[in-house]
Amino acid sequence: MTGDTLRERSKARRREAILTAAYELFAKQGFDATSIADIAEAAEVSPRTVTLYFPTKLELAMEHFNTFVEQLASALHARPTGQGILDTVEQWLREQADSQDKFDELYDQMLQANPQLKGLCRGRLTDVVQDGARLLAEEQGWRPDDFAPRILAATVASVISELNHQSDPGDLETAMAFIRAAAATLRPG
Repeated sequence: MTGDTLRERSKARRREAILTAAYELFAKQGFDATSIADIAEAAEVSPRTVTLYFPTKLELAMEHFNTFVEQLASALHARPTGQGILDTVEQWLREQADSQDKFDELYDQMLQANPQLKGLCRGRLTDVVQDGARLLAEEQGWRPDDFAPRILAATVASVISELNHQSDPGDLETAMAFIRAAAATLRPG
């Protein structure tokens, strides 16, 4: 049992070293200019090890964001009965703000240095926006293809994107006040 635990911890450290090395290199020299061999050297592993963990460089670059998006989708779908979508989003955003660390800062630097990756993240967020629009429609009695849930979900996605890339204390309150005011202007279904 100890061997499995040690093995899992070793794998997790290796994975973290690969991600950290990749994001540092992507931030410093750019996504396109960084090779798998560069990442392997910086992480002190073989190129094969990098590709065992992350089959493509793009999967490696998007890993942190994909985890982020999956957590948001899970929070929306696992919300307690009676808890509204906007309350769930606010609670999730507060949890995210409380758990920010140096890796999140490194990830943000990597995105700022690579606009093409930032664009891919926004595109990926669109999937969650569409799901959120459907959930909002159900909650408010709108049809899933109505304009109101789509525009509200797009607003929420934009706010999430801004909060997670550049925010100061108090921005979450401002953002949620904005979202709630926007929601209040929309007619129920």
